[in-house]
Amino acid sequence: MRNFIALTLFTFLMVSCKSTQKIISESDKILIKTEINQVLNDWHLAATEANYDNYFGKMDSISVFIGTDASENWTKKQFADFSKPYFDKGKAWDFKTLERNVYVNKQGNFVWFDELLNTWMGTCRGSGVLEKKGNTWVIKHYVLSVAIPNDDVQAVIAAKKKNDAVFLKKFN
Repeated sequence: MRNFIALTLFTFLMVSCKSTQKIISESDKILIKTEINQVLNDWHLAATEANYDNYFGKMDSISVFIGTDASENWTKKQFADFSKPYFDKGKAWDFKTLERNVYVNKQGNFVWFDELLNTWMGTCRGSGVLEKKGNTWVIKHYVLSVAIPNDDVQAVIAAKKKNDAVFLKKFN
């Protein structure tokens, strides 16, 4: 009987919590998408201007940055440490957004996105997740990948075969 009462109470609390969660309007989603575009544009601009504080200030303390190399799965601190010498020299990187899609959860406190970028590596894709903390959007997760035309995939596979073999030894 005690288990039944506990389960009933737990179910009631879960239903009550869900029913009180605010679901945002479509116009709120549009405003959020505008905010996110500004945050991401400012983030990329901070790298272009080699503004270390502005760049890393947009990332959450527990954020993750995944780069184009298979070994690049960095915490914010690891990525900041790696990047600091580039920022200190006044030249980080310059990514220009070609297009971006932003998706907003029902409560308006969590977004995910994908973007097409023009970079020194050619066309790249970025994707990520942001969370609203108080009144500030912070980048939680970002993935950068080099976009490879399908017709060129075999050549890329051949070019990276040797390095992949060395890298994969760590997992065997």
